[in-house]
Amino acid sequence: MTTDLPAGTGADAAPDAPAGYLRLFRVAEFRAVFIAHAASLFGVVVAEISLSVLVYRLSGSPLLSALTFALGFLPYAVGGTLLSGIADRWAPRRVLVGCDLLCAACALLMALPVTPVAALLALRCVIAVVSPVFNGTRMATLTDVLGDGDLFVLGRSLLRIVSQSAVLGGLALGGVLLTVVSPRGALVITVATFLCSAALLRLGTRRRPARTPGKGPLLRTSLSGARGLFADRRLRVLVLLLWVPPMFSVVPEVLAAAYADEVGVGTAGVGLLMCAMAVGTIGSELAVGSLLSPTARSRIALPLVCVTLLPLIGYAAGPGLVPTLLILLLAGAGFAYTLGVDRWFVDAVPEELRGRAMTLQSAGLMTVQGIGAALGGAAAEVFGVGPTVAGAGVLGALCCGALALAAGANRPKGETGLTAI
Repeated sequence: MTTDLPAGTGADAAPDAPAGYLRLFRVAEFRAVFIAHAASLFGVVVAEISLSVLVYRLSGSPLLSALTFALGFLPYAVGGTLLSGIADRWAPRRVLVGCDLLCAACALLMALPVTPVAALLALRCVIAVVSPVFNGTRMATLTDVLGDGDLFVLGRSLLRIVSQSAVLGGLALGGVLLTVVSPRGALVITVATFLCSAALLRLGTRRRPARTPGKGPLLRTSLSGARGLFADRRLRVLVLLLWVPPMFSVVPEVLAAAYADEVGVGTAGVGLLMCAMAVGTIGSELAVGSLLSPTARSRIALPLVCVTLLPLIGYAAGPGLVPTLLILLLAGAGFAYTLGVDRWFVDAVPEELRGRAMTLQSAGLMTVQGIGAALGGAAAEVFGVGPTVAGAGVLGALCCGALALAAGANRPKGETGLTAI
């Protein structure tokens, strides 16, 4: 039989010992959050595939079909910037359940036979605008559930691993599902997953008050959170440490098809190239989270962020498939640095700003990856795939090195946070 750990106390009783991920599941509320995350994530993946197929069947347009994927990312910046105040102004459980119910309603409308293509795309935008608010509120709630110490870091890491694993297996699973049911039928499954997530969060988590209840305009509250986050130099550097490496690492992923064509490895090679970095990231996060203590994770964070993009320089040599996969695995492995930076970030963010900060960080992460993908594609048109990815490795490593210097690598022995930025 398992027992609950008191959030913020027993969770970090031995700060210099490796905790491992299994301790998370001793916290009943985390179990509910974890299962809800897996359910809604499956629903999102199914919805993306189903909508892409449905829009193409209704319109016959590859462009509109591709837009169903793009609209899953583009509105993140809008929702994260203009609506982030919701995460702090209302009780977090109410926000989470409300977001799930709104997404379920959107998916239900998508599933109706009379819904036209324009409405399908608009409803997809609504879900994308809501997503950063939900993600930011959930991450802020994790600090209430697990405390703001090491268990929070591991909990956030585990949810991230689940998301990355969904990229590897979710698309294939969704494709198999569409051989059994119609796209609109698959969207009904998405409705069920959102409702399941809402029920788990409503019944499996405690009611907590809003962090900063207020009656002023929501837009002002949201923008004040953005100002508070970026006006503080320490927080600004930490956010950039979480944004910059993904912005450059997305370049080889979006150019995988073009690179596979250059080296002549076919469709199977494209899939391997797109998955390799995620495999490296998942493996390294699991290893670092399970085997290293919080202090050790803190010590390796800045060195890792400096080297994680360096393997991409190997693209300049035009290697074949196997060497390229090794390059991507190594680059992905460096992303274990996030376990250290996550701890510093939650330590540095004031309690009253936590929901907005997490929302903005989540929205910005999606936005900068979209920017990186667009710039990488444009550069590849001029310079070719290999030089573009290698250039992203060089430029990204320089930016990461500058951020690491700004963060300040010199910390007192045993300190898990940043002492000065």
